[in-house]
Amino acid sequence: MHRGTLIVTGASRRMGAAIARLSAIGGYSVVVNYFRDETAARSVVQSIEAGGGPACAVQADIGLEQDILRLFETAERTFGPVTALVNNAGIVDRVCRVQDVTADELDRMLAVNVRGTILCSREAVRRMSTRRGGSGGGIVNISSIAARLGSAGEWAHYAASKGAVDSFTRGLAREVATEGIRVNAVAPGLVDTEFHATVGAPDRVARMSPGIPMQRAGTPEEIAEAVVWLLSPSASYVTGAILEVGGGR
Repeated sequence: MHRGTLIVTGASRRMGAAIARLSAIGGYSVVVNYFRDETAARSVVQSIEAGGGPACAVQADIGLEQDILRLFETAERTFGPVTALVNNAGIVDRVCRVQDVTADELDRMLAVNVRGTILCSREAVRRMSTRRGGSGGGIVNISSIAARLGSAGEWAHYAASKGAVDSFTRGLAREVATEGIRVNAVAPGLVDTEFHATVGAPDRVARMSPGIPMQRAGTPEEIAEAVVWLLSPSASYVTGAILEVGGGR
């Protein structure tokens, strides 16, 4: 069954790629957004198409409003009305204490993690809301259990940005609950990807896994399962939820 058009921001690698692939299996036409890595994004598209699903790759910087507008316009022009959005794009430059964070790093992170999530959601609501002639839809924001734990000594500033995502998720969910739109968040815990190496902590998964009740990191596919469930009819009475997927941490 075709379920409409889904935009996944930051979908060229890791969790975003897993979400895009699993959503395609679930019946969505998937728009794979990427910032720089066109090769990786096209690889995700090819894997979806190989399974018989429609997909396309669209470059857009989620930190820039004009790019967000172009992303949504391209998605609609390619596949029709947007019925689902996963705000997965997010950045943190490096592991560091707050005393070492630069203003430029903070501005860029907040532009993508917070402002980008809000602006993408705005564009989705404008298209999905039954008050505006839409047919409803679903939004899932990717948060982090860092919002609850604080991530002291590593990236408290990143945790704060995800705390903002949680607050926005709850507020928007209540705002559009009568307009056919459900808004939820998935808050991953430690996930085993190359991300940790890129931010200067290649041993982070091995170091932190023993402190997790399940004694291991999660996988991108496990996070994707939670996202796809929240978008599905099986979660029809779920909105404003922050679903932690963190092995009990």
